[in-house]
Amino acid sequence: MPKKTYMLRAGEICHFEAFVNKGCLRKYYINEQGQEVIIQFAIENNWISDIPSFSTQQPGNIFIETLEDCELLYLSPQSKEELLNAVPRFERFYRILVERYLNVLQNRLYFSISKTAHEKYLDFLAHYPTIPQRVPQHYIASYLGMSAEFLSKVRTRMAKEK
Repeated sequence: MPKKTYMLRAGEICHFEAFVNKGCLRKYYINEQGQEVIIQFAIENNWISDIPSFSTQQPGNIFIETLEDCELLYLSPQSKEELLNAVPRFERFYRILVERYLNVLQNRLYFSISKTAHEKYLDFLAHYPTIPQRVPQHYIASYLGMSAEFLSKVRTRMAKEK
């Protein structure tokens, strides 16, 4: 999948769960003020989808875009069901995958509510050490829930502390 490809746009039904073999993608929505709010970066060995839209086959409000040339493995609703029926062990694998994803979401919510901007950025770097070299700073700021200018101040303060 080439860089800058929209795999999903708001208002569309998500027909895939994708495993990232190579590349980087972002998942985001547009808030009431018309700003993009990034809710996920997916890099190698991660999954990406609009899970509510995929599972209900109803239109969602999510955009998924490739930020680099990507190599992806897809599951459609039909192929996923066939795989789960044909390989019962995959059902357990999928359950573990969902549990891990829920852990990530809960931790992200916890950090977004309870941590300082400095702590949020340090946690981001711990989980996504390669992302700052791969995506624009304003994408990282969006993911962290702050302006690019404020993130720049956080980074400058951190550099001075070293």
